[in-house]
Amino acid sequence: MATLAVVGGAVLLVQQPAPAPGGTPHATAQVVGAARVDYGWPTGEEGEVVRAFAAPPERWAAGHRGVDLALADGAAVRSAAEGVVAFAGTVAGRGVVSVDHADGVRTTYEPLLATVRRGQRVGAGEVLGHLTGVGHCAPEHCLHWGARRGRDGYLDPLSLLEGDVVIRLLPFHGGT
Repeated sequence: MATLAVVGGAVLLVQQPAPAPGGTPHATAQVVGAARVDYGWPTGEEGEVVRAFAAPPERWAAGHRGVDLALADGAAVRSAAEGVVAFAGTVAGRGVVSVDHADGVRTTYEPLLATVRRGQRVGAGEVLGHLTGVGHCAPEHCLHWGARRGRDGYLDPLSLLEGDVVIRLLPFHGGT
């Protein structure tokens, strides 16, 4: 017997052979495809990074698990890609929206006054809400944009964006 399952954005073909007499059934899984998601700026165009992503040395330690983008109070905040709204509400007094994408990434946006609701499907670039308050950049206004895969796998959201990759070769000095 074979079934398809979606795990973390990957489509798995799970095959479960019939057990041998007196044996225990078991399943094997094979990745047969993975979703590709195209991400864009949640500001609608390339934004100014006010504060960059800084991964913590340990998952429980301090860090900056996202990027802060300059944005005017009241400006529209857009979904970086197509997905489903996983959360739209208040956390620690700030409006937050989280969107789950087909590749297993969850993006987050704060502080904003949400215009979407949990379970709603959103398209790439669709307005999720409007920036409200100062959030991470007090006294200035900015959008905190985060991304993660799984529970604690925080990603630099800028790494999701397609763009020119600049490779700089440094001179090699010494060594064997």
